[in-house]
Amino acid sequence: MAAPSHPLGSKPWVIRPAELDEHVQLVLTDRTTLTEGKTFGVFSPHRWRLADLGARHAFLRAGFGWGHMPVAMVQDDLDSGKLVPLQLEAFQPYTPPIAMFAVYRKDTPPGPAGRWFLKRLKAGRDNDQQ
Repeated sequence: MAAPSHPLGSKPWVIRPAELDEHVQLVLTDRTTLTEGKTFGVFSPHRWRLADLGARHAFLRAGFGWGHMPVAMVQDDLDSGKLVPLQLEAFQPYTPPIAMFAVYRKDTPPGPAGRWFLKRLKAGRDNDQQ
């Protein structure tokens, strides 16, 4: 997503990787060593790394670049037009799946909410494999 004033924010068509190369991508940086040397969803060689999701949100709204955000966090901005979704060729015709895992101790199994969540995770996996 991007601000409507950003050059990518005014493109009504699917954006190719070459177009992304020309613009700053606002990337959330993990301060731990868990993801050291790895990138997820990074497409542009021009990157501004931010360690705070709120800062990235503010930078997006200000038009400093483009980037990914959790929809729930920016839904009001999308509804009001302060941010616009981008159609990236890399995500067409669908958004790629995100791996999800559940880990718990055998001697302390999940409660009702945890079991509900695990059931939904498994149902999604089974639907994707069909």
